[in-house]
Amino acid sequence: MTHAGFAAIIGAPNAGKSTLTNRLVGAKVSIVTQKVQTTRFPVRGVAIAGDTQVVLVDTPGIFQPRRRLDRAMIRAAWGGAEDADAVVHLVDAPAELAAAQPGAKPADHRSAEDVVSIVEGLKAHGKQVILALNKIDGMKRETLLELSKRLFDTGVYSDVFMISAKTGAGVEDLKRTLAERMPENPWFYPEDQTADLPARLMAAEITREKIYLRLHEELPYAATVDTTKFEERADGSVRIEQTISVQRESQRPIVLGAGGQTLKWIGQKSREELTELFGQKVHLFLHVQVDETWADKKELYGSLGLDFDA
Repeated sequence: MTHAGFAAIIGAPNAGKSTLTNRLVGAKVSIVTQKVQTTRFPVRGVAIAGDTQVVLVDTPGIFQPRRRLDRAMIRAAWGGAEDADAVVHLVDAPAELAAAQPGAKPADHRSAEDVVSIVEGLKAHGKQVILALNKIDGMKRETLLELSKRLFDTGVYSDVFMISAKTGAGVEDLKRTLAERMPENPWFYPEDQTADLPARLMAAEITREKIYLRLHEELPYAATVDTTKFEERADGSVRIEQTISVQRESQRPIVLGAGGQTLKWIGQKSREELTELFGQKVHLFLHVQVDETWADKKELYGSLGLDFDA
C-alpha cells in the first residue's frame, strides 16, 4: 500500500527552508544563498520514505511585505500551507534567542517578529503544525528546551523537532513523521524524479543563485533571470539563452564586473551545475539588461505561479 501527499515548509526568510528541502529530498531542488527571500515561489521537491512519497513545498519566507512581489510571495507561502497534508514551521533558533538579548542585530529582531507573525497567522487559520528548531549546532540543550517550551505553549504546534538542516542532525526523524502523515495514495511522481519544476525555470533559478552567491553584498533584490531560449540540439547538448534583468543602470556594471569577469564567473558556475543537473553538455549564453519595471510585469508572476493581484 503506497502513500503520497504534500508537506509545506513555512518560516521567516533565511530560516533554512531551502536547505531543509534539499536535505529531505537528498538532491538540490531549491536555491540556497546567504540572502533572505531567495525563494520566490513554491518549489516541489519529492522525498521518498519507504512506500511513502512526500512532495515538499518549499515556500517563500513569510515576512512584512513592502511591494507587489512581496505580497505575491507571501500569498503563495500561505497557500502552500493551506493545501498541505502536513506543515513544518521552521524557526532559526539562534536568531530567535539573540533577538531577546541586548544589542541584538536588526536581522534577528526581524526574524523574531516574523515568527510572531506566523504564529498569529496559524492561530487565525486554526492550524496545528510541526515546529522544527533549526541551526541547533553548538547550542545548549537547556536553552533549546526553554525555547521549544515557549513556542509550544502558543498552542499552534503538535510536535517539536530540533534539527540542523545543514548537517542533517534530526532530519531523518522529521522525515519519518512527515511520511506518517501522508494519506493513502498512488505516488504522484516517478521514483527517480526529485523535483516538479520545468527545466527552463530550474535553469533560471540556478543562474539567479550564482548571481546572489557572487554579489550578495553589492546587489539587493533587484535582479531576475529569464530563460528566453532552451533548445535541445542534434548532438545531445542543449543551448540555453538567459536574460538577467536589473532595475537600475548603475547595477548593470556590477553584474558585468571589470572586463566582464563577474558575468563570466556566473556563467561558468551556472553552466557547470546545469551540465551535472541535466546530464548533458550545456551551452549557456547570458545577456544583462536594465528593466526598471520587471518586478511589476504580470507575465513574470504567471511564470512563477504567483498571484499578480495579491
